[in-house]
Amino acid sequence: MFRLALPVVIAEMGWMTMGMVDTLMVGPIGPAAIGAVGFGSSIFMGICIFAMGLFLGLDTLVAQAFGARNIGECHRWLVHGIVLAIGLSVPVTGALMWIATSLDGWGLDPAVRVLATPYVTIVAWSGPPLLLYAAFRRYLQGMGVVRPVTIALIGANIVNAVMNWVLIYGKLGAPAMGVTGSAWATVLARVAMAAFLCGVILYREREMPSGVFASLKLEGSWFARLLRLGGPAASQVTLEVGAFAAATALAGRLTPVALAAHQIAMNYAALSFMVPLGISSAAAIRVGHAVGRRDPEGARRAGWTALLFAVLFMASASSLFLLIPRPLLRAFTSDRGVLEVGVSLLFIAAVFQLFDGVQGVATGALRGLGDTRTAMLWNLVGHWFIGLPLGYSLCFTLGIGVMGLWWGLSIGLIICGAALSVVWSRRIRQLEPGN
Repeated sequence: MFRLALPVVIAEMGWMTMGMVDTLMVGPIGPAAIGAVGFGSSIFMGICIFAMGLFLGLDTLVAQAFGARNIGECHRWLVHGIVLAIGLSVPVTGALMWIATSLDGWGLDPAVRVLATPYVTIVAWSGPPLLLYAAFRRYLQGMGVVRPVTIALIGANIVNAVMNWVLIYGKLGAPAMGVTGSAWATVLARVAMAAFLCGVILYREREMPSGVFASLKLEGSWFARLLRLGGPAASQVTLEVGAFAAATALAGRLTPVALAAHQIAMNYAALSFMVPLGISSAAAIRVGHAVGRRDPEGARRAGWTALLFAVLFMASASSLFLLIPRPLLRAFTSDRGVLEVGVSLLFIAAVFQLFDGVQGVATGALRGLGDTRTAMLWNLVGHWFIGLPLGYSLCFTLGIGVMGLWWGLSIGLIICGAALSVVWSRRIRQLEPGN
């Protein structure tokens, strides 16, 4: 589990650090720039995450086929995933373009809105390569090939950081583009990581008798099966990420200082979650392999081991948020108002860390069993029926502000974590002989 999880965790951390680098490098421009980049990134993921989530079903299908040693079926799933990515690119890009033209009616602070509109317009073009990357990545991970995914993310971070430096501040003869330069850097980085994984797959499969090019036959029943499994998984991810994107949109109605503090604290909370998210993918793969070879004991060990890793790491992250909040926040800004609000938000983040990690890994373990509906339903209840409405009431009705928003989200995560850990325990007992 550790050998498989570590590269995936590094990849997830690399994915998150791209957004953090964007925020860090526009930080000197001011709180409005931090808020605009954070807001634009949240809107992008709120739209794109459902399409990306559809490929979570590819993890399970490829892993179970690989566990049964059916390589030809793995290749056919890859081809169907690529076609699905191409088909989804058009509506995703179109939706983002439409949102960019409608931000005037969102009630954003004018200083944030004027920067967020061009940012969303440009970053929308990173949707197609990101969806292809998702298909390539899920295929490789399903077969247990995770190192290239890590290399792709490390390379993309280098491209993103360098191009941010060049395009934001006008280095090496380029024009100083500010926030829009950060958006173009993101586009180039996502093209790079998709191209790299495509090259890895073509190289690995070049001599296989049942290679990718021998698997070009498309069948509607395969797409239907992929969507039946990926649809609930995509809905679950969308419900969770969408709740935080909605919280960011609501925070955009507050002051630029509150929005900047929200965005910085959210970056840290999301960065810590990348570790259990990577462990979650490893859990889905290991559980899926065990299911494919009809090994319920192996599935049980894989799931519980992954949950143990998540608990240990998130307890450490929570301790950091409690012990050194100001040094963490000063990495982004020296604004006194942002620091004061940010310390309170990191305290709330420390409260929900453990539950956030447990719900993330339990979701992956259940996905390895082929169950993607349960996590979707609990995310709907925890985040949208309880957490977000409560956060809205605390923030705007009771006047607590952005901290009220975070307390509501925290309660939603606690509910999801507790419920999904119980569901996993019950489901894995049902696989044991005699049950």
